[in-house]
Amino acid sequence: MTTYTAGRRGDRVRSECFVSYEPKDSGGLTIALKSRVDKLYGESIRALVTDALAVMKIEHANIEIEDAGALPFVIAARIETAVRRSGLNPPPYLPEMKEYSRYGTTPDRFRRSRLYLPGNEPKFFINAGLHSPDGLILDLEDSVAHSEKDAARAIVRNALRQVNFYGAERMVRINQGERGLEDLEWIIPHNVHVVLIPKVESPDQVIAVDKKIQVILKEHNIDQTVYLMPIIESALGGIKAYEIATASQNIVSLALGLEDYTADIGTQRTLEGKESFWLRSVIVNAARAAGIQPIDTVFSDVSDMEGLKESVYEAKGLGFDGKGCIHPRQIKVVHEAFAPAAKEIDKAQKIVTAFEKAEAQGLGVVSLGSKMIDPPVVKRAMKTVTMAETLGIIKPDWREEV
Repeated sequence: MTTYTAGRRGDRVRSECFVSYEPKDSGGLTIALKSRVDKLYGESIRALVTDALAVMKIEHANIEIEDAGALPFVIAARIETAVRRSGLNPPPYLPEMKEYSRYGTTPDRFRRSRLYLPGNEPKFFINAGLHSPDGLILDLEDSVAHSEKDAARAIVRNALRQVNFYGAERMVRINQGERGLEDLEWIIPHNVHVVLIPKVESPDQVIAVDKKIQVILKEHNIDQTVYLMPIIESALGGIKAYEIATASQNIVSLALGLEDYTADIGTQRTLEGKESFWLRSVIVNAARAAGIQPIDTVFSDVSDMEGLKESVYEAKGLGFDGKGCIHPRQIKVVHEAFAPAAKEIDKAQKIVTAFEKAEAQGLGVVSLGSKMIDPPVVKRAMKTVTMAETLGIIKPDWREEV
């Protein structure tokens, strides 16, 4: 008999398991478990294996599991992956959808930080929300080896149902093309807030993803809006940025990826960033023209906090609302750098106060001193004040003190 495997094993492996599945024609199920926590959880692990195989209609097989502290959602995903690698397409074993996984999002929420998590590395999922990023990206694309794309789908789907992300926006970056459309079938029914679409060069790519999402939502009778974040990573994508940004009413932000972009234009990415100034400016202007958020790329040196801070200041100066993170330690720096400065807040409070006073008096024109205030300026000021309130920099009753 042929054996099919999934997962990882080894002395340094943690929060993981290795599953070996050998189908049989008869003889029932044989479950062999080697676990570091056998005395405490061995019985419940065996029960999980039995339940999962029953749902997948597997009656005869040898199952061997080497457990290194994997949570139930990981064990279930690894079992399903091993079974699917045998050529079967069984009904999925879905872990319970936890109540803390059912919260929603809004199109205009803060997206200062979004932390990338490799989709086939469940050890990174469990505590990621404790670092308080605005969003968590469960990645099915670049961070996952081609041979593990199938495994990542099952892990990400189960994580969406079981892991407490502590209010962070629940994001998934899908793959390109047909594989990406197939990814949607695995994730959309499980309360995804935002789908990141990589390497977009045409509005048709966004439209295809959006249409597929609507079909899946309808099939599962789900009344929910799934938002989109196209990522521009090439010269052609930059040229078509506004078309892409307006391809769907469900787009909430436009992001960029500079590693692929600099390779595309035949240069190296530098800290100075002259080679990417054009694209970053294009992204900001296309997003603002479309009424959505521009999101900056990641800062790849996780040890350089000063460099990260300067990169965020630069991004903020160009007009970006957020930045990608590849390590939890970057989140606090990003949030602090994107926070409004005291002078910004003071000016914004005066503008908001003037606007509200004019509105209360029924005036069509807003002025601050001798200067007229345009609606976009008021909008930006309100956003600054809202962020300052949210971050606790000013009190909700600040108007009484102005």
